[in-house]
Amino acid sequence: MMRAAVLRSPGQFEIEERPIPRPGPGEALIKIARVGICGTDLHIFNGHYAADSLPMVPGHEFTGTIEAVGTDLRGLQVGGKVVVDMNIGCGRCFWCRRNEILNCPEMQQMGITMDGAFAEYMLVPARLVISAPDDVPFEVLALTEPLACVVRAARKARVNFGQSAVVIGAGPIGNLHVQLLRTIGAAPVIVMDISAERVEMALDCGADIGVTDPAQLKQAVLMATDGRGADVVVESVGNPALYGAALRLMRKGGHLAAFGLTGPEDTLALPILDTILHENSVKGSVAGMGQDMNDALTLLVHGRIQTDPFTRASFPLQEIQQAFDSIGDRPDDLKTQIVMAA
Repeated sequence: MMRAAVLRSPGQFEIEERPIPRPGPGEALIKIARVGICGTDLHIFNGHYAADSLPMVPGHEFTGTIEAVGTDLRGLQVGGKVVVDMNIGCGRCFWCRRNEILNCPEMQQMGITMDGAFAEYMLVPARLVISAPDDVPFEVLALTEPLACVVRAARKARVNFGQSAVVIGAGPIGNLHVQLLRTIGAAPVIVMDISAERVEMALDCGADIGVTDPAQLKQAVLMATDGRGADVVVESVGNPALYGAALRLMRKGGHLAAFGLTGPEDTLALPILDTILHENSVKGSVAGMGQDMNDALTLLVHGRIQTDPFTRASFPLQEIQQAFDSIGDRPDDLKTQIVMAA
């Protein structure tokens, strides 16, 4: 038997005993070691997202070891450390062939539309398992999935060295955007958040300029870009008003990376003529998949990301309710992880 944290209803976890599943053909059984709490998990916990999936075991930012594999599988070593791509597509359709799995008509996501990783063991498609080096700590490997989301956003935005970039929001994902933009070679990297503590952490992690007053952001951007505006603006909060502000921060010919999730009815008033005449662009992106996961893992393995701000807060599985309830009271913790096994 194993323990699993079931979200029975918004705001209410229950630890229950379940049989440990057995892998069939094409499947791998993962012994979960660490699981990060994502903003999406918080939306589910608060009843704002995926309510029709409850009761459910959430959790999709996870790492662990291979406990067992099904028949006829090669290349996966029992006991080896792994991370797992959470996005399950059919593998056959137009979108899957293009690695646009979120658009697959049969798409499922571990921990969002189906049971996820807040359990001691989890059964996953073996084709989505990625082997990881044994010498990389689990708390670092658990950052692979969120970093993969940021890798994909930068890839879609076609960020290049020497480009000016603004990141709106200095939470965990905003901080990763800052770090990846700096790694790519964007300069200057400007970050804005109303939390002075999180802006300071973003500056420590590589941002060049930090702004805590939204009213001062545009002037700061113009001063840093010779009055042009930013090459790339990343909205990482999910606020319609901030999306509108992001459009006004772009230079002519600039790019808006739409990343922060809004409500389903929220809209953005796009100045069509300016968009056409200035050759501006907007590109949405939210989840890393396929090669994004491999690239994120490579960056973590080779120390390109400062992970200390993300690994300070951890709770055992039996305290998952407390972990979720207290997140809003711990702004200095960029990430909270649930420890499943050593």
